[in-house]
Amino acid sequence: QVQLVESGGGLVQDGGSLRLSCVASGDKYSNYAMGWFRQASGEERQLVGAISWSGRETHYPDSAKGRFTASRDNAKNTVYLQIHNLKPEDTAIYYCAAAPVFRGDTVVDEPTKYPYWGPGTQVTVSS
Repeated sequence: QVQLVESGGGLVQDGGSLRLSCVASGDKYSNYAMGWFRQASGEERQLVGAISWSGRETHYPDSAKGRFTASRDNAKNTVYLQIHNLKPEDTAIYYCAAAPVFRGDTVVDEPTKYPYWGPGTQVTVSS
């Protein structure tokens, strides 16, 4: 198993930027594809970015392209989500998730395929 803890959330003004971090511990981190999801109040959890074990492959839904960037530093057991030009509709709890993979360039985009989740970090964007 792997344990995940997110950080970096907070209150930010419309148009601002944030970098979220997710630190993994437990099993060998570098065997996991990682994903970032968010869930706003009353809405379903949605993907905002996913990154392969190797870091070479990423995937973003159309709604996140251009403003969200996932990256990882396997030496630090950490995955990041950079968000630019934040908008009030980005207000949500942001979660990182880990999925075990065999191929280094596999990207996982379905939340049901992630068995491990962090507790989340709140991002609030004020207008």
